[in-house]
Amino acid sequence: MEATRLIAVRHGETAWNVEARLQGQLDIPLNERGADQARRAARSLADDRPDVVVSSDLARARATAEAIAAYNQAPLLLDPGLRERSFGSFEGMTHNEVAQRWPEQSQRWRSRDPDFAPGDGETLRVFFERCVEATLRIAEAHAGKTIVLVAHGGVLDCLYRAASRVDLDAPRIWQLDNAAINRMLHTESGLTLVGWNDVGHLADPALDEVS
Repeated sequence: MEATRLIAVRHGETAWNVEARLQGQLDIPLNERGADQARRAARSLADDRPDVVVSSDLARARATAEAIAAYNQAPLLLDPGLRERSFGSFEGMTHNEVAQRWPEQSQRWRSRDPDFAPGDGETLRVFFERCVEATLRIAEAHAGKTIVLVAHGGVLDCLYRAASRVDLDAPRIWQLDNAAINRMLHTESGLTLVGWNDVGHLADPALDEVS
């Protein structure tokens, strides 16, 4: 099997990211900073010459992906398998609000219980299987190519765990910044981590827009 390059990008910032509010599968748009982050990510990927951009169909990811695809003249595909985890009744609330309203459920969620589902949302185990399966399917469909995946913090956390063989319930000690660039390879052995949470482009003056 030919090695496939996967460049995973978290969507740009939203107002709810700033407020630490759980977005889940609600359609929250990018804020002004997030739109600028998307444009910077797009320009920083020019040397990678992406063959295709595949994105979650949620608005914040789609807008980020549209900027990347347009700048790099790459086709854009939408895949709901890359959506953020459904947080059910937690969606729209801050972490503190969840803890105050549902302390027992909050504890199970914070402990990363793989089989806990918030309200009618997804369990961590089901979510992991869904987004990793989607990523492998996309990689196999574009074998030997360079693919940009645009998704969400939860999705990228799952991909990091899959590529690094880290258990679902292990504490997260890696960063998942908005518009960060994360690199993996897909081969017959599965996913392999190459680089993680590169945010240099977000402050690089060489990537400033020229008016």
